[in-house]
Amino acid sequence: MIDIDDQGDVRVVTLDRADRRNAITLAGLEALEVAARDPPTPVIYLRGSGVAFCAGADLETVGSLATEGGVEPFVRQGQRTADAIESSPATVIAGIDGAARGGGIELALACDLRVATLDATFGEPGVTFGLFGSWGGTVRLPEIVGMGNALDFSLSGRVLDAEEALRIGLISRIVDDPRSVAEEVADNDPAALRHIKARIRDRGDKEDKEAAEIESFRTLVETHAEKLQQFGE
Repeated sequence: MIDIDDQGDVRVVTLDRADRRNAITLAGLEALEVAARDPPTPVIYLRGSGVAFCAGADLETVGSLATEGGVEPFVRQGQRTADAIESSPATVIAGIDGAARGGGIELALACDLRVATLDATFGEPGVTFGLFGSWGGTVRLPEIVGMGNALDFSLSGRVLDAEEALRIGLISRIVDDPRSVAEEVADNDPAALRHIKARIRDRGDKEDKEAAEIESFRTLVETHAEKLQQFGE
């Protein structure tokens, strides 16, 4: 269900359930959390197999949970998985080719970058049959696209194409090959990637964030002092 392939500086994580449009189960969420937590590479590239990125939560699983002790463990695991992606020491890039729906969008929202092909489409269909995204999507979506766009997207249930997703900031680029963006990022200094992500992701107050920024910059300067001195020669 989750395929992990470490290729040089990029860990390729594939949602590998093409026959179900990569709809994700509890076991899949658990495996994805493990893949994100402590990778040996500076970059993780998250993709889907077949014609979809991810159709979201496996609805058969969700339906059965309602009669087997409740849905909270599944929701909590989805939140833990999204949090693991967001807090991963690696830069996590979602490469979206084909449909991203519901929980698939929530997993992508937790990534640091979302890049897509022109064939990508985006939708939160849960509202049409009585659900909504509960893996942190209601928190992350307005942070990324703004309150108005988040409400329009979530309440209407409409499907966005890649160009509209780019316009509202849901994705950052439209490219022919999303994997190329992962390679581009992986060409940079791994320590700098970690520190930049940590500082931009920091939700502390302004004073604490600025102090942490100084400390990160000091650490990088000390690490690269010899190389930096060569620029003046």
